[in-house]
Amino acid sequence: MSEQRQYGIVVYGATGYTGRLVAEYLNKQYGVNGEVVWAMAGRSQAKLEQVRDEMGIDAAVPLVVADASDPESVKAMVESTRVVLTTVGPYQLYGSDLVKTCAEAGTDYVDLCGEPGWMYDMIAEHQAAAQASGARIVFSCGFDSVPFDLGAYYLQQQAKATLGAPMSRIKGRVRAMKGTFSGGTLASFKATMAAAAKTPGLVERLMNPFSLAEGFSGPQQPDGMSPIFEEDLNSWSAPFVMATINTKNIHRSNKLLGHEYGEDFVYDEMMLTGPGEQGEAMAKFVAEDKSMAQDQTKPGEGPSKEERETGFYDVLFVGSNAEGKTLMASVQGDKDPGYGSTCKMISESAVCLLKNPEAASGGIWTPASALGSLLIDRLQQNAGLTFQMES
Repeated sequence: MSEQRQYGIVVYGATGYTGRLVAEYLNKQYGVNGEVVWAMAGRSQAKLEQVRDEMGIDAAVPLVVADASDPESVKAMVESTRVVLTTVGPYQLYGSDLVKTCAEAGTDYVDLCGEPGWMYDMIAEHQAAAQASGARIVFSCGFDSVPFDLGAYYLQQQAKATLGAPMSRIKGRVRAMKGTFSGGTLASFKATMAAAAKTPGLVERLMNPFSLAEGFSGPQQPDGMSPIFEEDLNSWSAPFVMATINTKNIHRSNKLLGHEYGEDFVYDEMMLTGPGEQGEAMAKFVAEDKSMAQDQTKPGEGPSKEERETGFYDVLFVGSNAEGKTLMASVQGDKDPGYGSTCKMISESAVCLLKNPEAASGGIWTPASALGSLLIDRLQQNAGLTFQMES
């Protein structure tokens, strides 16, 4: 990639709900014309100016007009920057041309995608171009799947350091979470469901935990779709809504890391609801909850500032091996998962790519396989995440 590009990072979709939060974070954390030269991009100059003023963003932050319906404007944006950070979803509706353009132009790319069917197609169509140009395409740089992908990676690094080998089994368990979905997340979910209804083979890909592992298929994995009682954790566990995408990304990370976790690696993800009858009742309630499919929140809507500030999450990772040894680690975030924390995670993912051109070669990556410990360090330093071992 040419070092002469005008910007380090362009935030595409900066006038949307999440894009505004990303711009606000970058302005607060990195200012303007400092170590990170960044710009805001969207369809309308007037709307960009309005959002910049409303969010208290420095008036010197550059504005770039780019519209998905005008490919030349998107191409000009992509060629002006080293990293594109896009919040314009659902990606299966609005993101395909942008990935293609970045892959061809040698421009790094991060998004918030939780749409595995679309990701499968993008890998098949653009992996070769990204490898040839040097573009590093990193999907799923928000709550799905950074805390989970990096949490599993962190535990495996600790296992190798202390036990000399990775854990063949990891359970990801959400211990606590306070936060809400936005209209953009719901739109992605509904777009995936609509695509599944009319695309042959898509349902199978959505159900297969190895569908993003490019031909590799490991051992049978727990499906995580029914409430279970877990003796080792003294708690009932319920299905977790993000497991469908997170498990696929974690198995893709393992593949891209040369099966660093082992070819027999087993991973599943659920939500702890507690012991006893109350825990069982809660697990069954969660398993039967269909509210996400019925939610009418529109794109551009989301939790209030107070809801974002008072939100949090706490995810436990329990590793075990054939010798009966166990290790536990946790990942915690200090804001609501979907927005307050996500805007920081995707921003630091983009900055991490920008500052570490040697971290990965061209291709389509996961956060753990591309950035690993470099990103963990940035998230702990800047973004309110904590990675730690537990006894």
